[in-house]
Formats: sequence, structure tokens, C-alpha cells
Amino acid sequence: MSAAPSVTRAIDADGIVLSLAGDWTVAHSAALEATADALAEPDRKGGGAILDLSAVERMDTAGAWAIDRARTELDGRGVKASYRGARPEITLLIHEAGYQPIEPPKPTHLSPMVSLLTSVGESVYIAGHDLAEGVSFFGEMVAMTFRLLPFPHRWRWTSMAYHLENYSLRSVPIIALINFLVGAIVMQQGIFQLSMFGASPYAVNLVGVLGMRELAVLMTAIMIAGRTGSAITAEIGSMAMREEIDALRVMALDPLEVLIMPRLVALVIALPVLTFIADIAELAGGLIVSWLYAGMTPIVFITRLHNAITPNTFIVGLIKAPFMAATIGIIAGVEGMDVHGSAESLGQNVTAAVVKSIFMVIVLDGMFAMFFSAVNY
Repeated sequence: MSAAPSVTRAIDADGIVLSLAGDWTVAHSAALEATADALAEPDRKGGGAILDLSAVERMDTAGAWAIDRARTELDGRGVKASYRGARPEITLLIHEAGYQPIEPPKPTHLSPMVSLLTSVGESVYIAGHDLAEGVSFFGEMVAMTFRLLPFPHRWRWTSMAYHLENYSLRSVPIIALINFLVGAIVMQQGIFQLSMFGASPYAVNLVGVLGMRELAVLMTAIMIAGRTGSAITAEIGSMAMREEIDALRVMALDPLEVLIMPRLVALVIALPVLTFIADIAELAGGLIVSWLYAGMTPIVFITRLHNAITPNTFIVGLIKAPFMAATIGIIAGVEGMDVHGSAESLGQNVTAAVVKSIFMVIVLDGMFAMFFSAVNY
């Protein structure tokens, strides 16, 4: 039967002698803590103390840690403590599993300007890293497209059809509703503001040109970034968390070919179609408001619209759509593949995918606007 840890005090020429006996193991955790606390309470300040371990029968890491903690506390109180009579295995255990005080990190006090510059530098570095990662991912997708073009049987047609239905057909109600409301709001505000100058009929030009060139494709891309981009990141991120992507690699399947390519192709096809529906919905919203708010009949609205827009006005929006779709798909795929093992990581990457996609869509729209203005298109 194991004996509980104990300590006996004595005084000799060398100072206080603390003789330890019994089993200093975690099985006697309560007695071990109490006895170790008693070790650290010397009868007098200064001088020395000897921890005699010759009678210790058994010791594990918990006992070694408690004894060495008591020795450290004695040293801190001005009592120089040392060991005596320990067997080699006990000496080794105390040396390896001894007490190590935890030092709290020293607080760093940076000036507000240094903190601001640090945050800006870190943000710039992260943005550069994300850009490089996105360009690399885009290059991989382009290379894969050229590798798959000669082999139609390798395209995941079933998967593409499923994702095309999910991204386009199931998105029609929300896309049509949002753009209908945007067209109605722009028409109402245009009529109200232009009526001050006696030019309210030109609100049709505003809805036709601004809606078809900018607002329809921009609102559609933003909605797709929030609805579809987040879904792509969440799906791929969940697969990464459950190690399904690693399983695909083990089966000699390329995750980019199996997971990313069908979604990217479906998204590039879906967004122009949704942009066309958004154009129609936005014009319908403007027509309804002009009829009810300004008394402009549909025939007059369509006539003015015909005089305001050209085929180029409609084509510009459709040209932007595939590029915005590819940007959303690449960002969503990169963020999904970067998920690492936790729900927190998944949430952060889904949020990042949506924010980055919306930001890049707006930047891309601005770049297209400058380009088309420069070429007078």
C-alpha cells in the first residue's frame, strides 16, 4: 500500500533539514499539494535548507514539479535550498520536470502613430499576398482550361448543369426583385430632381443608360457575390475541414478540376444571363414608376427609351458580366481552399470572400467604365 507524502523538519549544522518521505505522486494529489505548501514555509528567514529525498519511495512529474516549486519559493524568501540523498532517477525527473515560473509578457506601449503605421503596413502586406494568391490561382485555372479543352469527356457536365441551375435559375427571383426596385427608385428620384428644371422626361435616359451600363450588372454581381460566392466558399471550406479535399488528392483527382472548374464555368455562364434579366427588371421598374408617378404611358416610355439607348448600351453590361463572375469565382475558390480545420476559420473565410468579391466587383466596374469612356464605346 502506498504511503502519503510527508515531511519532517529538523535542525542541524547545515541549517533546516526537510526530510521527505512517502509517495510523491499524482495519486496523492491533495496531500501532495498541502505537503509541498508546508515545505515552502521555513521556520526562519535567511540561512539554508536541505531537502532530503533519501526516504522518498516513488515520484512522478507532479511530485517533482511540486517539490521543485517549493524549493524555488524558498529561494525567493531568502532561504537557500538544495537537494540531498536523491536517487539518480529522481534527480533526473526533478531536472526535467521541475518548476518553471510563467513570466507574463511585457506590455508593449507603442505610440498611436506607430500602431497606425503598423496596421497599415500589415494591411498592405495582406492585400499584396491575397493579390498574388489570386493571380496564381487564376493562372492555374487558365492552364487547366487549356488542358481540358481537347478532352470534353473530362468536363464535369452533370456538376456544371447542377451549379448552373443553382446559380442562375434559383437566383432569378431575388435578382429581378432587387433590380426592379433599383429601377423604380432611380426613376422616381430622376423625375423628382429633373422636374425642377423641366426635364423630367429625361429620367428615362437616366434609367436606360445608367441601369443597363452600370447598375444592373453591378447590383447583380454584388448579389451573386453575397449569395453564390459565400456558398462556394462554405462548400469548399467544409470539404477542407472534413479532409475531403485531401481524399480527392489521395484518389489522384485534382480538386481544382473536380470542385472549382464546374462552379467557375457555371458562374461565368449564369451572370450574363442574370444581367439580361436584371436589365429587363430595372426597365420594368422604371416604366411602372413613370406611369404611376409622372403619368408617362408605356408607349411614351418605350419611345423615349429607344431614342436614349443604343445596342452598345446593352452590350457594355453583358461584356462586364463574365469578368465579374470569374473574379467572384476565383476569390470564393481561393478562400474556400484556405480554410483550416475550425468553424471560426470557415466563418472568417466566408466573410472575407464576400467582402473581397464585392470590393473587386466595384473596382472592376470602375476600370471598365474608364476603359469604355476612353474608347468612346
